[in-house]
Amino acid sequence: MTNSASIESMQFEFDGHRRPAAFAPVLVGVVGSGNLEVMVEPASHDRCSVGVETSARGFEPIWAAVVRDFHERHQLAGVAVSVHDMGATPAVVSLRLEQAVAGLKVSA
Repeated sequence: MTNSASIESMQFEFDGHRRPAAFAPVLVGVVGSGNLEVMVEPASHDRCSVGVETSARGFEPIWAAVVRDFHERHQLAGVAVSVHDMGATPAVVSLRLEQAVAGLKVSA
């Protein structure tokens, strides 16, 4: 975890099992007061990496739980997820993550 004066950064890595078909980067949400954006991009590795930058400091255990839950549902491989947050609730984070991967075609 890297901290700056106003933004907290976290990185999570998971072993992936389901690689999506080729796709263009996907961006959902808008960074703004109480909201966030999520970008999903193809990655050359077989893991699912999730980077989080948030203005809400001190919530790493909650972020870890939300991101772990997302990964357990999707088991994605070869994907890099970037989250830029301005204080969204865990429910909104989960919604944006689901929206970002909704259109991906993933093998069983």
